[in-house]
Amino acid sequence: MSAAHTDEEGSRVFYVCMRHILYTLYERRLLRQVAGRAVPRHVGLILDGNRRYAREYGLPDPLDVYGRGATKLDDLIEWCRQLGIPAVTLWVFSTENFRRSAAEIAGILGAVELKLARLADDRRVARLGVRLRAVGRLELLPDSTLAAIRAVEAATATHQALTLTIAIAYGGREEIADAVRALLREGVKRGEALEEMVERVTPEAIGRYLYAPDLPDPDLIIRTSGEVRLSGFLLWQSAHSEFYFCDVHWPAFRKIDFLRAVRAYQDRERRFGR
Repeated sequence: MSAAHTDEEGSRVFYVCMRHILYTLYERRLLRQVAGRAVPRHVGLILDGNRRYAREYGLPDPLDVYGRGATKLDDLIEWCRQLGIPAVTLWVFSTENFRRSAAEIAGILGAVELKLARLADDRRVARLGVRLRAVGRLELLPDSTLAAIRAVEAATATHQALTLTIAIAYGGREEIADAVRALLREGVKRGEALEEMVERVTPEAIGRYLYAPDLPDPDLIIRTSGEVRLSGFLLWQSAHSEFYFCDVHWPAFRKIDFLRAVRAYQDRERRFGR
């Protein structure tokens, strides 16, 4: 091995070590800034940037790149439990995503199935008290994906420390339309006249028929990969949410990115329209 090659390798190792040290110090600083202040009761995340990440790192297999994104969920659970955040909703697959290629849909849903199957048997999930459930037009999903969802929901049904909701085959407009339809169907079952049913269509009534009416509205919504829009995520529930848009692609999302988002939320004055 030449001296030049040895020097180059030594420089690379030094750079990696220094970057790790600086990252650790910065993470601790962020934790000190966030600790002791009010944290969101409910955080929503739009997991964006998987395809761009795949192109940057030369990952041709959709199952591979979406699998990396699914693995990031383990870290997110730890971060939320550390901060005491009791509810998280992740948008992993929209109704519009069904328009993508068959290979990409199979990659996304395959990664979801594998991850849910592992979480159903994960002792750490039980130790941390994580309850998992899914919302969306689940009837549109393949039987294998539905089976994985039902299995993890059953395995974690009694856990109460953190509710992790997976929004899959989900669209915000569809959720509102489904809620109104459910509200009207209930009126029909009770034999109400049309005028009575119309008078019952209020914001409070619609809210009771959303996919997860027991969850508080999200205090903070994070979108990765630099896109500055909601794309229909939690449209009804996000009227007073704070938004944080992060340039990092979801598979590369780090604890410091999450802590920055929480810190930004804490620094904002929330007026709720007042």
